[in-house]
Amino acid sequence: MAADSSFDVVSRVDPQELDNALNQARKEIAGRFDFKHSIAAIESDGKTITVLADDELKLRNVVDIIQSKAVRRGIDLKSFDMSREPEAASGSTLRQKIAIRAGIPKDKSKPLIDAIKASKLKVQSQYQDEQIRVSGKSKDDLQKVMQLLKGLDFDLPLQFTNYR
Repeated sequence: MAADSSFDVVSRVDPQELDNALNQARKEIAGRFDFKHSIAAIESDGKTITVLADDELKLRNVVDIIQSKAVRRGIDLKSFDMSREPEAASGSTLRQKIAIRAGIPKDKSKPLIDAIKASKLKVQSQYQDEQIRVSGKSKDDLQKVMQLLKGLDFDLPLQFTNYR
């Protein structure tokens, strides 16, 4: 009997690449003429990025710089939850918190599992620890599932790990 092959569908952001992108953004802001004599700061704790700026225009510019550096470092923009509105901070500045999405929540995994089942391929999928394990006898079927999931327009970035 042939052994089952499997892979995991995960949604992660490499913390080192994120840190590198934020450092590059800080360096660019420090050297830009339009940010001279103004407040523009980027802080991160690994789960959220906090952007502080003088006004809304500078805040949007800082966020654009962060996004461009993240894309260059291979971080998908779907990893950033931009749903929070800027809020007033001390000294007439604005602050915006950007949440970093990590893991596939249980409610978001349902459409992925349903799409895998609807494909009628001979694979099994199960949700465990904020990731989806897909297993089957045929490696070709697993690769077809990967192509199917890559083709879906999903609001989280998906990576495939532990392919064996």
